[in-house]
Amino acid sequence: MRPDLMDLLACPLCKGELTLTVVDEDGGEIQSGALDCAACDETYPIEEGIPNLLPPELREA
Repeated sequence: MRPDLMDLLACPLCKGELTLTVVDEDGGEIQSGALDCAACDETYPIEEGIPNLLPPELREA
């Protein structure tokens, strides 16, 4: 995921602002981390460079 996408992303549940936490970065691309919404206290994982913005009940365990 490119960090400049943060300007376009919002929480899919409440449309709140997301905060980025980077765990692993490679060549300016975020490989793993999380997107956190302070408004509804939900966290969306970033795995293999792809943010999973599905609601919690629709994510695979």
